[in-house]
Amino acid sequence: MFRIWGKIIKENHLIKDKVIELPGKEMSRTQKVYKSLEMLCDEFDLAVPVWLDANNNEFIKHAKTRFRDVNFMEEIDFDYLELNVIEEDHIWE
Repeated sequence: MFRIWGKIIKENHLIKDKVIELPGKEMSRTQKVYKSLEMLCDEFDLAVPVWLDANNNEFIKHAKTRFRDVNFMEEIDFDYLELNVIEEDHIWE
């Protein structure tokens, strides 16, 4: 099981959140992250943000990243969208 927690934060308050679960090993980790982001954005009625180098570096180091206004093509009414991996698939499953 692969799970990502998506949160919309405004003025240090949690506005919306959702956990996306993707079972199975048909997709790579990267594909699961992108698919989870798409599903979260659909759930939150947002355009999918642009991954910048800073997002990649942060995600690689900490398994989480924040998408701010610079990541979106349209104006947003929150401070950031945060993605956080909370469960990874294991080889022995």
